[in-house]
Amino acid sequence: MTILDIPSPNFDDRPPGVGAELLVLHYTDTTDRAETLSYLLDPAREVSAHYLVDEDGAVIRLVPEAKRAWHAGKACWRGMRDVNARSIGIEIQNPGHRCGYRDFPAAQIDAVIALGRAIVTRHGIAARDVLAHSDVAPSRKKDPGELFAWERLAQAGLGLYPSHVAPRHRTTRSFGPGDADEAVLDAQTLLGRYGYECPATGVLDDATHAVLVAFQRRFRAWNFDGRLDGETHARLRAVIALAGA
Repeated sequence: MTILDIPSPNFDDRPPGVGAELLVLHYTDTTDRAETLSYLLDPAREVSAHYLVDEDGAVIRLVPEAKRAWHAGKACWRGMRDVNARSIGIEIQNPGHRCGYRDFPAAQIDAVIALGRAIVTRHGIAARDVLAHSDVAPSRKKDPGELFAWERLAQAGLGLYPSHVAPRHRTTRSFGPGDADEAVLDAQTLLGRYGYECPATGVLDDATHAVLVAFQRRFRAWNFDGRLDGETHARLRAVIALAGA
């Protein structure tokens, strides 16, 4: 894989003894590569990522992997709150929900897979820790969103995706915002075990709703209404089993 270096000034050192444990995937939410680079290279923006993958599959390195890029913002995964310090960030060129969200081209996904597999091999990143930006910041972020090819990545050995899950679980009702039930408590516990920040209160509060939307965008993209139903609960259990969590 050919990688073009266009250094960004927006990075700093990782804390002593801290390395990359997570791989976080984003979309750029911009109209084209030129706009993306003007944003990621601007010192005043204080935003960057380690890599940018364009729609034609071109890969640009912006920040060395040994450094902390500023891509995740306020985020949390498995109790880790300085996600930037413990992650590699890949920006994937796409207009996003703000600018005309569309499918990711095959060449782009191929490049993300090749780059991502090389990164997780170098750093020993577990499959359960290949993440969407929306996983680590569910109340703020949607990216890379419901059109992203998570199942294809998992089939190529990058990340997790539960295939062929029967929509059966003891949850026969559908729970929405404000509902309280043991099934909600169970789902919150499982979401927390996987890595989401989701306090187990037994009430489907705003924070839990945001986490369910993030989970569904990734693992049940055809319906991300944020409700807890039998299918979502079954897929959550399947993800937990894949992750060994």
